[in-house]
Amino acid sequence: MTSPPRPDHSQRDGVIAGLIAYTLWGILPVYFKAVETVPAIEVLLHRIIWAVPFGALIIFFRRQWPEVRRALTHRRMLSWLAASAFLIAVNWYIYIVAVQTGRIFQASLGYYINPLIFVLAGVIFFGERLGRLQIAAVVLAAIGVLVLTFSGGEFPWIALSLGISFAFYGVIRKRVVIGATPGLFVETLILMPVAIVWLGSMMAAGTAAFSSASPGLMALLLAAGPITVVPLVMFAVAARRLALSTVGFMQFLAPSMQFATGVYYGEELTLPRIVCFACIWVAVILFSADAIVQQKKKASA
Repeated sequence: MTSPPRPDHSQRDGVIAGLIAYTLWGILPVYFKAVETVPAIEVLLHRIIWAVPFGALIIFFRRQWPEVRRALTHRRMLSWLAASAFLIAVNWYIYIVAVQTGRIFQASLGYYINPLIFVLAGVIFFGERLGRLQIAAVVLAAIGVLVLTFSGGEFPWIALSLGISFAFYGVIRKRVVIGATPGLFVETLILMPVAIVWLGSMMAAGTAAFSSASPGLMALLLAAGPITVVPLVMFAVAARRLALSTVGFMQFLAPSMQFATGVYYGEELTLPRIVCFACIWVAVILFSADAIVQQKKKASA
């Protein structure tokens, strides 16, 4: 009989899984740049369609079919997942458009401010109270967005749309008791019929890039499935094995890498953008410090 893994091994595996998840999310712009000749809507359709068979394979190996079956046969749960499916599709589409139109900085900003929007969502929808550090973080983030809007002449609609849509997505998923991978599988399963019909109509009209794609581009579009599912599986492993404050701190790795990707692809780092991101980075430090303090209080209680 094998002995259970030691706690330090479990934590190590959680850190590795978390780093894999956030690194893959961090370099996601590289993938969308590689397929930028394909219209954003078609990239989204491929992402939905190919996530289903790959997700099914993961669920098979992880023996999570009972969760999927329960979601599909529970009317209220299925309704919530249909709503979250719509929000995640909108979020994905905006992100793809951001990368393809050279606005990776805004996409990065959206995921930096996302935890802060989650905090506000907790106040609005769940009656949670903000601590002093959280209030300071939210105020600094707001100042950064206002500087970018009024001094940079650039209203960050992409950043705000990404942050808000994902926050509402999180609010809905908080109400549904289902694992991350089964939940995503059901969401993409709900979206798949529309995606198949839409892509089929594009192919019939001769407007789909997939119809005349080179083998390399076709392989990239098929890879949209694992690119979507694998980071989420890794995140689920990390979330089970690590403290919430650790996972919360690691989540800023992805937008930091996205920011670096924007620099690599030559996006202009103007003064208003520098000021905006400086405010956000300080807000992130305050937010992370608050999470660590709260985690220590819970541990000592």
